[in-house]
Amino acid sequence: MLAPMASPISPSIASDAAFRPTGSEHAIAAWLVACCLLVFAMIVVGGVTRLTHSGLSITEWQPIVGTLPPLSEADWQVAFDKYKATPEYRDVNRGMTLEAFKGIFWWEYFHRLLGRLIGVAFLVPFAWFALRRRIPAGFGWPLAGIFVLGGLQGAMGWYMVASGLVDDPRVSQFRLTAHLGLAFVILGAMEWVALSLLFPKRAALTDPAARSARRWAFGVAALVFAMVLTGGFVAGIRAGFAYNTFPLMNGRWIPPEILMLEPAWRNFFWNMATVQFDHRVGAWLLAFTVPVLWWKLRRAPQIPASAEKGGGTLLAVLAIQVGLGIATLINVVPLALAALHQAGAVVVFAVALRVAHALR
Repeated sequence: MLAPMASPISPSIASDAAFRPTGSEHAIAAWLVACCLLVFAMIVVGGVTRLTHSGLSITEWQPIVGTLPPLSEADWQVAFDKYKATPEYRDVNRGMTLEAFKGIFWWEYFHRLLGRLIGVAFLVPFAWFALRRRIPAGFGWPLAGIFVLGGLQGAMGWYMVASGLVDDPRVSQFRLTAHLGLAFVILGAMEWVALSLLFPKRAALTDPAARSARRWAFGVAALVFAMVLTGGFVAGIRAGFAYNTFPLMNGRWIPPEILMLEPAWRNFFWNMATVQFDHRVGAWLLAFTVPVLWWKLRRAPQIPASAEKGGGTLLAVLAIQVGLGIATLINVVPLALAALHQAGAVVVFAVALRVAHALR
């Protein structure tokens, strides 16, 4: 079912411009980029859903039937009555009106609808390309794996929501971070496959400076992903609503509360001071490593032009992202800035992956 690639690529070619992807490769890459944009929207809407406390408004997981929203006042009342049985209504939103409930319902509904749309947008073209034998050799299983990850993401989303429907009106920070991290893995996998279709393997980097730049590029991409995970814990325990000063944390570089919980390991997941401190440390590390990477890319021989340009772009988007993070913190997490900050994380991650891919 999977056709071979149209033509072999000479290992001696190192320039992006030297490759000429086939029509099928271009079409599959364009489809994957479109799916990446949908996942980007999904991550942003998911962030808004969390910030507006809308994630627990739909109390059931119905992948097929749940595609339709309530269509009558009676349907709305049924959905509202189910929400009234949740800890969030009992402990946080007691007395909420039906109209207010509709406001939080729609954010969660659109978040789930986007998830379903991404599933269809991925599966239907994938099946079409496979049936017409247009998927190049070596790419069928990675694409199938991405689809499986998408299914797991849907299950993880419900697993996360379910944690807030029992006793605690907040979802588990561990499940939220896993849900966020898996979204970034899916987006990264689709981007990587799309880039591999457009820019097949090039010659190995033999110069020590170029190989050093490659190691830094992969390290930076991994650090950005780790930064995303620390951001998930910040969101999960609402650590952004504390220590709303910068660069100090309420007058201290290291707050005295950082190890107040016992045993000590609990501080990294439940202590607002520690969780926010970890996120800040990640930002400082990126503020150091990305300029070093940019400098290495400019000075090393054998560096493809796309990697060098990507290094400059990464430096710019990181500066914007750090600025958004600081503004979000000192303004105590306003919705618009927080949503932009989450969107910025996706952009930084995507650009970091592009640089790493160009040097693979």
